[in-house]
Order: sequence, then structure tokens, then C-alpha cells
Amino acid sequence: MSRIGRKPIQVPSGVDVSLDNNVITVKGPKGTLQRELHKDMKVTVEGGVITIERPSDDKFHRALHGTTRTIVANMVNGVTQGYSKSLELVGVGYRASKSGEKLVLNVGYSHPVEIVPEKGIEFEVPAQNKIIVKGIDKELVGAVAAKVRAVREPEPYKGKGIKYEDERILRKEGKAGKKK
Repeated sequence: MSRIGRKPIQVPSGVDVSLDNNVITVKGPKGTLQRELHKDMKVTVEGGVITIERPSDDKFHRALHGTTRTIVANMVNGVTQGYSKSLELVGVGYRASKSGEKLVLNVGYSHPVEIVPEKGIEFEVPAQNKIIVKGIDKELVGAVAAKVRAVREPEPYKGKGIKYEDERILRKEGKAGKKK
């Protein structure tokens, strides 16, 4: 039995979970999330508790069991608390700002790079070298943060670029001098 898959998910007050033909809808104070789950997984909602069961001990079903449970738990957590990813800009002259809803990055190119947020995503710029990506869908927050990071990935020699706040960049030594 999957240790993660068999754990029940507690539904907090103020969150409404409905299931219609393996399409789960979670409504909460921060918004609504909807997702189609795999047809083999049996999801039940009873008295504020969500449980996920698998039909067999197949390797595929065992893998899907924990994944499905985690996806549903992330949906419940997203509509109550939300998710965020922090990014830092490292480099002389590198800075971020907001223009309306858009994120504007000056990261060493001849032009500023503008990123339009996807539906359900919000950018915050508390400082010129810090960006916070916020949203209720964990998967989408991570994807947008990766898209922002891909504009100028950190390079290993000076560490310049856009990096996650908790990311550690492995530094390389520069060119060695001429040997005699």
C-alpha cells in the first residue's frame, strides 16, 4: 500500500469539494480549481475527508495512487493558502519592475523583457532584485517561475542571472594562467 496514497485528506472549513465523473472541483476562499483525474482511481468525499483508492496492485496503479492523492491535496492547499516561488536577480544592472500586470526584466539584453502573467498568476516585486510568483495552482506557479528563470539562467562563473531564492549555484574556476 502506498504510504502517501492511503493518507486521507482533511478538507478545511470553507472549502467545497465536488466530484463529477472523475472531474474534481475544489472551491475555496482564494478561488476554484478543477482537474480531471485518471479513470482508474476511485475518489470518495465523505464528511470532510477525501480518500483515494486504487483498483489493483499493478505497478502503474501503485504509482498513480500517491500521485493522485498529492494532486488533490495540493488543490485543497492551493485554494486555502496558495503557493509562491521567490526568484532573485544577481548581476550589476539587473533589475525587475512591474508595468501594470506585466513583469519587466532588465537582465543585460539590449531590450527589456516583458512577461505577461497567465490566468491565475500574480507577480510581486518587493525589491529591484527580487520577484515573487504567486497563485493557487502549484503546477502553474512552478511553470511560470521556471519560465521567468529561463530568461537569463544563472551562469557558473560569476553567478549572474535569475535564480530561485534557495538555489545554490555551483561555481566554476575561471581560466588558469599560462603554465611555464
